[in-house]
Amino acid sequence: MTLKRPLPHAPSRLPAGAATPPAPAGQRAFTLLEMLLGLAVFAVVLVVVHGIFYGALQLRNKSAASFDNSLPLQQTIAQLKRDLAGLTPPGGLLTGSLQTTPTNTAATELTHPGTPVSPAFYTTSGALNEFTPWSEIRKVTYYLVVPTNFVPGRQLVRSVTRNLLPVLTEEYEDQVLLENVEDLTFEFHDGTQWQTTWDSTSSTNGLPTGIRAALTLVNPQTGVPDAVPIEIVVPILTQGAATTASGGQP
Repeated sequence: MTLKRPLPHAPSRLPAGAATPPAPAGQRAFTLLEMLLGLAVFAVVLVVVHGIFYGALQLRNKSAASFDNSLPLQQTIAQLKRDLAGLTPPGGLLTGSLQTTPTNTAATELTHPGTPVSPAFYTTSGALNEFTPWSEIRKVTYYLVVPTNFVPGRQLVRSVTRNLLPVLTEEYEDQVLLENVEDLTFEFHDGTQWQTTWDSTSSTNGLPTGIRAALTLVNPQTGVPDAVPIEIVVPILTQGAATTASGGQP
C-alpha cells in the first residue's frame, strides 16, 4: 500500500474589505487612547506631589526666616535684662553713679559715633575668665547708630568698658545687638511711680526699685515704626545697697 503525503494547507485569504480578526488573549497591546489616559493620570499625580513638597518647603523656609529674625531680638532682651538686673550700688570702688543727665560727660560719649539712649550702667553682667584681668563689673551704655547698609531704622549698640580703673584714655568695645530700631527709652521706679530721669547722687535717690525699657522697632519692609513698643520691666534689688556702697559691716 502506498501512503500519500498530505498536501500543505494553503493560507486562507480574507476577501477585500473584511475586518482583521482580534488578537488572541494575552497578546493585545495598549491603544493610543489608553496610553494618553495613563500619561494624564501620571501628570496629575506629579502635580499633586509637587504641590505638597513645594508647600512643605515654603513652610520650612518661613519658619526658618521667622526664627532667624526673632533670635537677635530675644538675645537683645536677654542682654538688657542681665545688665539691668546686675546693677551695682553707686559709690563703690569700681562703680559710678546712675545719672540720666550726668554732670561730667564720659570720654566714651565724646568719641562714640552713636547717640546715647541710656545712662551708664555699672553692672555685674560680665563673665570672669583666666585670660583677662578684669572683674565682673562692667560699665555699659546703649547707643543708636546710623547703619551703613541703608536699612530702615538704626542699630542698637551695646558699648562695654571693662577697665574701670582711672586711665587717660577710656577703651570700650561695641557690640551690635539689633537692627531696625527706632528708639530705646528707660524709666525708673522710685517705689511709687515711674520717673523719666534719675540721679543717684541726690540725697533721696540710690538705686530705683525697678527699671522699664521700651524698645521701638521699625518694619524692615515699610520703614514705619511699630505702634506698640516692646516693654521690659526688671526689678532692682535695693536692700542693703547703702550699706554695701558705704563699706559697712555685712
